[in-house]
Amino acid sequence: MRVSTGKVRRRAHKKILSATKGYRMTKNRLYKVAHEAYMHAGQYSYNDRKKRLGQLKNLWIKRLNAAAQAHGLRYSEFMDKLKKANIVINRKILADLAVDSPEVFSQIVKSF
Repeated sequence: MRVSTGKVRRRAHKKILSATKGYRMTKNRLYKVAHEAYMHAGQYSYNDRKKRLGQLKNLWIKRLNAAAQAHGLRYSEFMDKLKKANIVINRKILADLAVDSPEVFSQIVKSF
């Protein structure tokens, strides 16, 4: 007796087609094309989550450079003095301090 995969296959196809709902052209209608687009989209989103971290670090460095220049330092000099003063604060927190509370950032700069 032949096994029909009607319910199982239909459910799997509907899952993919509903996930690709906003895609353009046949990528939201034809299963084979939609499935390939769905897999590529997953890979793109994974890669871009990793890229976003680098972009954020770049933003933090730009903000720190601007804040350090306001105090007469370059970014590299600022980071070097932080390291020599044994102040262990990461770039994200330092950039937040520079933007949200400049007086605290000034105290950090004056501490070395």
